[in-house]
Amino acid sequence: MIKVGLIGYGYWGPNIARNFNAHEEAEISIISDIDPEALSRAQKAFPKIETTADYKDITRSKEIDIVAIITPVSSHYEPAKDALGNGKHVFVEKPFTATVKEAEDLIELAEKKSLQIMVDHTFLFTGGVKKIKELIDNNTLGDLYYYDSTRVNLGLFQHDINVIWDLAPHDLSIMNYVIKDQPTAITANGVDHFGRGIEDVAYVTVYFDNNLIAHFNVNWLSPVKIRNTLLGGTNKMLVWNDLEPDEKIRIYDKGVDIKNKKGVYDLLVDYRSGDMWAPKVDKTEALKIETEYFIECINDKKRPVNDGSAGLDVVRILEATNESIKNNGKMVRL
Repeated sequence: MIKVGLIGYGYWGPNIARNFNAHEEAEISIISDIDPEALSRAQKAFPKIETTADYKDITRSKEIDIVAIITPVSSHYEPAKDALGNGKHVFVEKPFTATVKEAEDLIELAEKKSLQIMVDHTFLFTGGVKKIKELIDNNTLGDLYYYDSTRVNLGLFQHDINVIWDLAPHDLSIMNYVIKDQPTAITANGVDHFGRGIEDVAYVTVYFDNNLIAHFNVNWLSPVKIRNTLLGGTNKMLVWNDLEPDEKIRIYDKGVDIKNKKGVYDLLVDYRSGDMWAPKVDKTEALKIETEYFIECINDKKRPVNDGSAGLDVVRILEATNESIKNNGKMVRL
């Protein structure tokens, strides 16, 4: 039986605990949180487990195999380093770390100790994202023109990170997963409307060498919740609405065919408009699949797709957005 220690029982922690505990080969053994009310909730949910206010009771326990760190990003590095140093596999909430240097240090330590790191890029395990990757890999969409994402809602305002670090890791991890090419540069703009020094509305543009462009709109001040992604390709176009209960993905046989490229004024364009269809999408809870996958990776000694390197790729872009915003949207090479 693989024993899991959980650090952080706030908003997301209970979901992580429930899914690890549901696995036939794993169980939650101990939960840590600095908030007594959180520990009280944990004891009610899991009456037989131990609770503690000191995370080192988990990271240094000889009984624990996996340490799950579900805390604010500023507090990821030290517990993860201590866990890896004491021979524990690490499951850590997104974003992986607060800096590129921290991510690189943890990856190096995990490799030295032959341990696994999994970053909780939950959306990679949703039916929608798996279907998008399948459609890109089998060339249904053709060569991609653009990747456009909108992730907006009213709140939840974070106290330690801006809206990009809060919301964009979801979509950046999806982009990196489904698109084979590596991004080469970014620009970012954001506004702090309340004088906290933390941007609450922001726009990020990611550039690739093959004329593919990606754009991310993240916003804590939207009157409505929107979770939309559009992908346009040479063959088909796709809309993913994650809030849609049934037809989450719609594929459109629409596009543009260039008939004449001799000159700007001679350019002939045909607009193609065909059928729309909605493929079946697996509705299994993503966290269930993800936690089962981590156990499988540990048992089979295989590297997860959402490993430390995948987490580092996202942190590298996030760090670059900070630099770009500070320099009024200057392009930053990756």
